[in-house]
Amino acid sequence: MKYLSILLLLLFTISAFADTTQTNTSGTNTAIEGGYESTTTTTYESGSESTSTTTNTTNSDIRSSPPSAAAPSYNSMTQDVCAVGISAGIQTFGIGVSGGKHVIDKNCERLKLARILDQFGMKVAAVAILCQDERVFESMIQAGTPCPIDGRIGKEAQALWSKYDHERPDYDLYVERMKKREKKNKEIEKQMTKEFEEIEAFKMKEEAKTKKNLEWKDPR
Repeated sequence: MKYLSILLLLLFTISAFADTTQTNTSGTNTAIEGGYESTTTTTYESGSESTSTTTNTTNSDIRSSPPSAAAPSYNSMTQDVCAVGISAGIQTFGIGVSGGKHVIDKNCERLKLARILDQFGMKVAAVAILCQDERVFESMIQAGTPCPIDGRIGKEAQALWSKYDHERPDYDLYVERMKKREKKNKEIEKQMTKEFEEIEAFKMKEEAKTKKNLEWKDPR
């Protein structure tokens, strides 16, 4: 009978089964392991049974960052170049983006062109190309040596710049400055008018006082 009980125990024992699912994506490794179910039934001599069931489920989610985005570099290959490299990159957990380009330095080009023209003996042309910069143009005006225009220099150039002021490289600043000067001139004119009226009122008051004194001295 003892052996019969052991044989029945082995027959009614069910092995555990496991269900495992794993999903891999970029930057994510998700593993779901579960479905472990074990059922054991034991029958005793008296005919009674004992059943136990165990279920176990495990979830794991592992995240890893992607490789860092590297901004590209710019190589000019020589020092005699008026280009500047610009690059940038941004990195997030799921994606990285980078890019780069080069831009031309206009002021650098202007200086090189002026230097070459001066070496060729074209001094007026060298000054003219430098005058394309509004700072140089303004400094030339302030120095009383206006920039060349249409082959004219000196006073003739000044007259043309005054006539065609919209062609000035510093036109926006020039207009703003003229507006401020006009406003200031109006303030000065208003102040002078006020002072003139005060002087006139004072004169009239003095004349009236003098006339009254004369009348008091000569009752006729």
